[in-house]
This record gives sequence, C-alpha cells and structure tokens, in this order.
Amino acid sequence: MSADQVQIVSSTLVVGLEVHVELSTRTKMFSRCPSPAGAGHAEAAPNSWIDPVTLGLPGALPVINREAVEMSMMVGIALGCRIATETRWDRKGYFYPDLPKGYQISQYDLPVCFDGSVDLPGIDERSFFVLDGSSAEVSSPVRVGILRAHLEEDAGKLLHEAPGGREIDGSIVDYNRAGTPLLEIVTQPDFRSADQVVAFARLLRDTCRFLGVTQGVMQRGHMRFEPNINCHLTLSDGRLVKTPIVEIKNLNSFRSLKAAIEYEGREQPRRWGEDGREMGPGMKSTRGWDDDRGVSIMQRGKEDAHDYRYFPDPDLAPVVISHGWIERARARVPEIPLERLRRYVVGHGLGIKEATSLVEERETCLMYESCVALIAQRLGDQARAGRLAANAILQSGLKRANERGVPVHSLGITPGQVAGLAVMREEGRINAAAADELFGVLCESPGADPESLARERGLLIVRDDAAIERWIDQVLASNASIVDQVRAGKTQAVGRLVGETMKRAAGSADARTIREAILRRIGIKE
Repeated sequence: MSADQVQIVSSTLVVGLEVHVELSTRTKMFSRCPSPAGAGHAEAAPNSWIDPVTLGLPGALPVINREAVEMSMMVGIALGCRIATETRWDRKGYFYPDLPKGYQISQYDLPVCFDGSVDLPGIDERSFFVLDGSSAEVSSPVRVGILRAHLEEDAGKLLHEAPGGREIDGSIVDYNRAGTPLLEIVTQPDFRSADQVVAFARLLRDTCRFLGVTQGVMQRGHMRFEPNINCHLTLSDGRLVKTPIVEIKNLNSFRSLKAAIEYEGREQPRRWGEDGREMGPGMKSTRGWDDDRGVSIMQRGKEDAHDYRYFPDPDLAPVVISHGWIERARARVPEIPLERLRRYVVGHGLGIKEATSLVEERETCLMYESCVALIAQRLGDQARAGRLAANAILQSGLKRANERGVPVHSLGITPGQVAGLAVMREEGRINAAAADELFGVLCESPGADPESLARERGLLIVRDDAAIERWIDQVLASNASIVDQVRAGKTQAVGRLVGETMKRAAGSADARTIREAILRRIGIKE
C-alpha cells in the first residue's frame, strides 16, 4: 500500500542533539596560537591569529592542549559520563575552504567521555523546570542519554561579505577560528518535543559556563546546535513508519533551535505523504535553517563515516588518562546549575524564575551564596536568608546591572553590604525605598557600612510607636468609607490607608509595620 493510500493516524517527534562547545582555553587545541574563544580575548583582525600548525604548513607538528582535555573531562563528569582511560586522535578527511589542512583532527572511536545521562525535569508553560510541583507540566521529565563527548579542532569561518557588511563578489575565509578547541556533545535521540530540546540546551549552556569551560556567548559561536530530527508515523493500516533523519546545521540561538525542530516536525509527515521515503542507509540529509523565512533548506545528503576516511593521526600520541587525573578534574567540578536550582526552589523557597536568573551567571550565583551565608549567620534561618538575598540581588541588583550593561557581581557592592541591607530591611529598620536607594549608593562605595550610611542619609525608620499610632488615628478618622470596605472583606483597600500613613511619616516608617497595626486597629486578622 503506497503513501497516498493510507492516512497518518499520529506522529511522534524524535530528536537527538549534537552540541559544539568552543572551550575557553588561552591557546588553540594543537598549537600555542591564541584562541579567539579564550576568556578576555577581544575580536582580532581576520587571519591574524594563525600559525604554521593552524594552516597545516609542511613540517608543522601539533602539540596537545592539556587544559582542553581536562575541561572536556569536567563537562563529562557534570553530565554523568564515564571518562576514557585512553583516547586517541584521528584525522577526519574532507575538503572545504575553511579547513586549511584538508582534514580535521578529531576523535572517532575512542572519545574522551561516553555513556552519560542527564535527568531533565518536567517543563511548565513558561519553559521553566518544574521542581516542586507548584505548576503544571506541559512536557514530562526525561532521562537524556549522553552518547559521547569528543574533542576536535574547529574549522575557519567562510564570510560572504567583507567585515563591516561591505558586499563582495564571492566568499572570503577567516582562519582565526581554525584550531580552536571544540567539544562535541552527542545525545541519544531521547527528546520528544522542541521544548525539551531547548530546555536541555539552556541547561547545558549554563552548566558549561558555570564550569568555566566556555564563555557561552551564542552570538560569537561559542555554542552551536545541530538537532537530528525525524518522525515516527503511525498509519491507518497499523504500520509504524520512520521518516528519514534530517540534521539541521549550525544553529546559534535557542529561538532558531526551537523553530527549526517544530518546522521539521510539521514538514516531515507532509514530505512522507509526497515521496514515501523512510529512514534507512543513505537517506539521512543535512539542511540549513533560514531564520527570516522560517524554513529549512536542503544542503546535501549526509555522509557516512567511511566517507571521511578516518585514520589515526600519526603526529599525535594517544592520551592516557590516569585515575588521579580524573579525580583532579572531578575536584574542579562545583555543584552544577540543576542541583542549585533544586536547592534554591525546594530549600530556599524561591520561584523557579528567580532561581533560574541566579544560576545563569556563575559569579552572581556565587555572590548570592555568600550573601545567604552571611545573612543566615545573623538570622539563623537558611531559607529566610535565601529569600532575602534573592530579593536584594534580583530587584535592586538586576535593575542597576541592566542600566549599566554589566552582571550584578560587577556592580561594586560586596556580599557583606548586601547582607547588611537585607538584615536591616527584614528587621524593619529601613523601608523598601531606602533599601533600594542604599543599594545604589553602596555600588559606588565598596568600603561603606550600610547602617552608618542609612543614618547619615536619614533613612532609618522612626521607632516612635506613639507617633505611628497618632498618624494611624488621623488616617482612619479621615477615611471612614475605606475602613468600612476593609471591614467588609475588601482587604486590598488597606493599601490606601497604608499609603496615607506613610505620607504623614514622610517615608520614615515601615510599611509592613503600619499595615499590621492598621489591620489590628480595625480588627482584621490575616
């Protein structure tokens, strides 16, 4: 029975993911030439970061970058992989203008990391992880198998316009990127939705950045995604048909990754209805993604391994990885972002959005941890300290970080100062507006004491209970109708009474204290 004689009853999306991570070593994978992916390296003029090894000149011999190997081990450990005790280098032969040697040094059958897994939590409608059951899942939890993670060198970059956007006739090549250490992470085809793939990709980026192995700037190509997509079709005659696998090349944004997968999920059943092609030898294809049009474009049939003529590189010795080396790499792996997310949500009571914001920047996350420890020392409550520190960093801190275009940890304020502000606010000695004002001042005053600064600026809250009671009496007397609304159950109306009292206090009283006092006077219990 042909494709046009049956109907598709259901379609299941099946996706595996290849992720290319440029490692942030100072030098390239097999030479001492500076690497453009290195931390702190600015953009260089085209073809200025090259050397005889990069260009494959006669007589130039490669030397292994040990730090790149160790960074790869760290990623593998974070992904639950086994680490090979011996790995070797292979030449992957193909011709392309951005590959000056005519081959790429890679790892074929002995990758440095293999056989790992990541337990991806369920995802809610906002694409955040569901870690505490507080929101409904739109995508179920899944265990993502990690097939392998192998090291190779990156290729150069073909440019179809001159630097600055000037049109040219033909293409030019920049070899600065050639030879950059590249870790390729390959998952099993365990994803069943585009949302799952994007959630994993975000988590992987955060993990690699937290490990310090990549800058993870997507716009600069530090991470590139290549999903392998097909559909399992259940037909009206009872058969299960698998469409040919399509690999989408070089996606460098989460938006494009999601759009490309969803597009193929729609298009592959339609293609099968037209041509009846099924998965099998020689049927895999490579496609590019047109972001403007929102469609994939056929590039070529996908090569098999034998087409690349893999063979061991005669210029490089195998790498023997001792147990001691593995343990040294393991000692460099901190608590990873997913574990921190779970601890912040379950242990500190943070919302998943707030917790996610904290783990996106390693140094900001470590600053948060320091603030929590200092606040907990003074208040004796870890969960309470976590919420107070998060409020300070994600409200006053993020506002100023966005204004200045820097991460929170670079604002100049210290964990001790943040902790001091948070404790003063919690104890009712300053109000929210004063805390925010002081945060901004402390960003410019690294050595200043928050309490002394609050006293100098007249921001400490009035502790005169008699004065507060007098202001409340005046407000209740002049707003009888609002008092009646509150007594009738419209408790949100109490906000107007609080506001009027704060005006009389000229901002020198604590809004929470005033609210509690007003409700107590009216006879309302919350």
